[in-house]
Amino acid sequence: MSTYPDVFVPPGGTAPVPRRVRATLGNRVVLDTTDAIYLWEFPPYPQFYIPLADVADGVLTDTGETKEFSHGVARVHTAGSGTAWVYDDGVAKDRVRFQWDALDSWFEEDEEVFVHPRNPYSRCDPIKSNRHVQVAVDGVVLAESDSTVIVFETGLPPRYYFPRTAVNFEHLTPSDQVTACPYKGMTSAYWSTAGIPGVAWSYDFPTAALLPIANHVAFFSENVDIAVDGVPQERPITPFSNPASRPTDGKVS
Repeated sequence: MSTYPDVFVPPGGTAPVPRRVRATLGNRVVLDTTDAIYLWEFPPYPQFYIPLADVADGVLTDTGETKEFSHGVARVHTAGSGTAWVYDDGVAKDRVRFQWDALDSWFEEDEEVFVHPRNPYSRCDPIKSNRHVQVAVDGVVLAESDSTVIVFETGLPPRYYFPRTAVNFEHLTPSDQVTACPYKGMTSAYWSTAGIPGVAWSYDFPTAALLPIANHVAFFSENVDIAVDGVPQERPITPFSNPASRPTDGKVS
């Protein structure tokens, strides 16, 4: 059993989107809807499925190909710099799912959203803590503090964000990796350590809700040894456990 809350909706689940959704391409709004649905293709992260009627003419070009998914068969289209899938039946009938990066930018109401829609059933709470937390790899201490910010995000283990003064940067090598998160924003820095690429990251300018983590450094607990108040924590198993399979331009915690 997991030591943190699991995700709420299984793959294939849907829910209405109560927010206005818009997206741009080439400085033009190419979709504008108040009738989108969420569809969970992968447990933690839903995608927007947009009514075809709310997509501007000329955005979609049918390739004549089809692709089968667990939730239906889609007609493959090109759109912007990527792909889109149009469904003629099933739970997504008369809707289109765009590859996120096919369009230039996405908005929920008037706020830009990155990587994927925010899960309506997820929490992402930054909470200050005076618990003693230590991060190490092969006995080498990478960070240690009595003043971390713990981010509790549904479906993921707690992430401990350390003040920069509590991080031993002599054991870390800067990386040019950049990732983004719909809850936290765009990362500003990454670091690797011996044998573990992209083990740590930081947000200099997080979203308003996550401001407490600004200029702090977090580590993938899947790949390091963490002790809380002197008690070693088990390394969790998550989609981010294998550093080689983590995206270089996708969501992180």
